[in-house]
Parts: sequence; structure tokens; C-alpha cells
Amino acid sequence: MPPGARRRYGTMTAALLTAAVSLSLAAGCTGRPGPGDGDDGRGRSARPSESPGAAGVGPVLAVKIDNVPAARPQTGLDAADVVYVEPVEGGLSRLMAVYASRLPEVVGPVRSARESDLELLGQFDRPTLAFSGAQGRLLPLIDAAPLRAETPERAPEAYVRDSGRPAPHNLYLRPGRLLPSAPGPSALTTGFRHGEAPVGGRTEAARTVRYPAASFTFTWSAADGHWLVGMDGRPAVTPDGRRLAPATVVVQYVRMPDSDFHDSLGSRTPYVESVGSGRAEVLRDGRAHDVTWKRGAATEGTTFTARDGTPVSFAEGQVWVVFARTP
Repeated sequence: MPPGARRRYGTMTAALLTAAVSLSLAAGCTGRPGPGDGDDGRGRSARPSESPGAAGVGPVLAVKIDNVPAARPQTGLDAADVVYVEPVEGGLSRLMAVYASRLPEVVGPVRSARESDLELLGQFDRPTLAFSGAQGRLLPLIDAAPLRAETPERAPEAYVRDSGRPAPHNLYLRPGRLLPSAPGPSALTTGFRHGEAPVGGRTEAARTVRYPAASFTFTWSAADGHWLVGMDGRPAVTPDGRRLAPATVVVQYVRMPDSDFHDSLGSRTPYVESVGSGRAEVLRDGRAHDVTWKRGAATEGTTFTARDGTPVSFAEGQVWVVFARTP
């Protein structure tokens, strides 16, 4: 185990796809990196249906989702309770969608895990992490983490390939094959509070966060009462054309030292330090609020407070958390 990895880990996954899309079981895709699924971060269907949730019993489902143009539109993002936006190698991005209130029938495309995911997922009680693989040196850390790791190798019946898309952007998860039902909102031990909007703030029509090779724009729609998501200058939509539209967006500034891991080209993976404290911006109801975030340990959620120390509440609905590098 690399010393840096040990240190970080110590501080703390319509009908299926529309009938017009041909799916086959994910043959040859395992928990190990394979041809066409290198860890370089580069890499259509009906509306997801709901599964009835249990009364707050069981683990959340976290899914690593591809986010390059060839992977869009993604399936099942609109059903997530929380979407984390993470930087990866080459200045690109990847998403981690967390499901508790409901399970869509299909999620994807599914891609590989990163070291930062282990610290981020430590806030949940033995979550299920669905991913397509990881670097060989990272796999022992994933196996030792307090989570249930589910890859195509371990649960082949839960994954399908869309033959109409190019690999590696064509692997999809059927969540109902991993969990019997959604655990319910009480499984979301993120530390987030939902309620009345904080006082103050500033009017914000749109907010853009840029990575070296990716960008995210959130535009307030008073008609919808949500933030409309744009990726790389284009509207982000569901497979049936509806805009992705979270109720709250958090731009969370964190330290991002290089990970001990790198891609096949030698580019180091940014390590998102989600434990600690720093500044953030909370976007809700067409306004931006400057706040302080704090997470004391990997087993804890993240709190957000105003300048006077009062907790800041989010709007009811989906939350996107975009990790940005501390200036």
C-alpha cells in the first residue's frame, strides 16, 4: 500500500434501456482495469422509474458515472439525491451519484473509482459503491474500506452493455439487481440541512465552475425553481431531453494534492480532501450565499454555516456538490 494512500485512508456505488437499444451482459468487464477502460478519466433510454423506499433501512447506493461528451446524456442522474462532481486526470471530471430516496431502473455509463471516493463515502453507513474497476494498487484499499464494492466482476447480473455506444462509455447498472429497494432519505448522513433559505446572499443568474478540460454552468430558472445544468457549454439533459435541474448547488473549495495514483499516461489523479474546512458557495432560490464548510472526520457529514455561525439550509430536492480547488 503506498504510504500516502495509507495515510489518507487512515483518516477515515422506461424499462432498462429503450427497446430500440440493444443491451448485452457485460462480458469481459471485471473489477480490474481492462482494455478500453484505462483509468485516464476519458473515456438513451426511458425515464428512470422509481422503486419504493424502505423506512430508512439499508445502505445508500453510490455510482461512479462517466462525464465526457461520448458518455452523454447520462441515464439516471435526475433520480439521485446528491451528485458529486469530482476532478480527475487530464483536467476532466467524473460524477458520483448517490441514491437513497429512489432507485432508477438504469444508471450510467458506469466508470472507475478513485482514491478520494473512499474518504467521501466514509460519511455513509456501509454504502454500496458501483464502479467499473480501479487501478490495481487501489483495489486493496477499496476492499478494506467500510463499503460494499460491486463491479461487473462481482455482480455480472447487475450490469449491461449498450451495443449502440462505444466502449468504455457503454456500461450500465441496474440498481434493482444490487439493492432490493431504496433505503429512504434518512440514509443520507451527509450533514445537509433542508429548510428555509438563509437571509442575505446576492442575486445570481448563473455560476460557472471550470476545470482545465471541463466546465459546469448552473443557470437559475425562476419558472422551474431550479438551477439548469450545463456541461462544457451545452445543456445537460436526460435521455428523453429534460434538463438536469438541482434545487441546490454547492461549490465547495477544497485542497487537491496529487494522489499516489496516476493514469496510463502518467497523469496524477487529484485527491479531493473532503475532510477539513474551508469556504463554499451555496446556490439556492436564485441567490448565492458565501458560507464555511466543515467536516471533522471521514465518518462525519459536512456542515455549512453562515458568517454569523448559523447553519445554512438547502432547498428541498436534489443537491449538486462541485469540488473546486482552493485558490
